[in-house]
Amino acid sequence: MTNISNWIATVFRIGYLPLAPGTWCSLFAVGVWYFLLVDISIINYLILILIISILGVFTSNQVIIDSGKNDPSEVVIDELAGQWLALLFLPRSIGFAIAAFIIFRILDITKPFPIKQLEGLPRGWGVMLDDLAAGLISFGIIQLYIYFV
Repeated sequence: MTNISNWIATVFRIGYLPLAPGTWCSLFAVGVWYFLLVDISIINYLILILIISILGVFTSNQVIIDSGKNDPSEVVIDELAGQWLALLFLPRSIGFAIAAFIIFRILDITKPFPIKQLEGLPRGWGVMLDDLAAGLISFGIIQLYIYFV
């Protein structure tokens, strides 16, 4: 189970890429959204994010236990779920994809309130919830832009 958990938590080993593995996984998430999730219904998209999030809690817990690290940098399933949340309801467009990517990465890296506080939750919950919050805030920023600018 440990090898499977590691493979899932590192999103097919993307988490082992050099220099900013979270950014690589966010780029992967944007690419999958843009090219493969074109015709997915909103309900199925939300279910996919939920499944990835639940898997993320359990698999990142296992990697944390195995590695002894609190938030292993190779665990990037949180970026996958958070980035997909940032892309929710957006029209398929390079411009929106880039905007969602940049806003999500800025929030995920800087961790403003309340994102930083969620990172302090135990094990897989902290790993996943801070990125889901960054994704949700990114989503909100982009939606505000769409509807008010």
